[in-house]
Amino acid sequence: MSNLFENISENNMLKLKKILRASSQRYKKNINVLSNVNRDDFIALIDYGNIELIYTDYEGNKTVIEELETGEVFGTLTSSIKNEGITCITKEDTQITFIEYNQITNDEIFKTDYYIIFIKNLIKVLTEQLNTRNIRIELLTKRTTRDKLLAYFKYIDRKTGNGSKTIRLPLTYTELASYLSIDRCAMTRELKNLKDEGFIEVIGKRIILHY
Repeated sequence: MSNLFENISENNMLKLKKILRASSQRYKKNINVLSNVNRDDFIALIDYGNIELIYTDYEGNKTVIEELETGEVFGTLTSSIKNEGITCITKEDTQITFIEYNQITNDEIFKTDYYIIFIKNLIKVLTEQLNTRNIRIELLTKRTTRDKLLAYFKYIDRKTGNGSKTIRLPLTYTELASYLSIDRCAMTRELKNLKDEGFIEVIGKRIILHY
């Protein structure tokens, strides 16, 4: 993942953060980051940690919209943060830097070299995240639970790039069902079928691929 402040010196980064009115906050695990944040106009950078954007409908059903890690961004520019049904939950100790979006167009920094680098970095980060979202859309278009699972395992295998055919799921099985928009019980049955048919071996959250 690209860094929002990549190729910007420490001194210029401090200047940039001051102009952008950036502020950093630390959160413990299982905290709703949005509970005390003005949702109208911000970009948030995950300095370290891991969060989930979760949508809860009127019946209380929860869907994981997106999982974001160190270096990734979210906010009014990239997500439906203004929707009160959206929560942003930390999965571990996390630090987030908040930037006022309207400050990005501040005339004070338009002509500085580090501003141009910052904008290029922002575009690069957003492009990488868009690619990740497109992959999820591709997974969701698969018609069956089996196809979704097999495609997801292949995606994680390619992402880790170790070529060992052994992957470790970055999500719990409940989170995986939500991520793929499939029923948890149906997913459990299909995992058993895939194991019985020799497509995979399952050892906790470790999956060995045989296809």
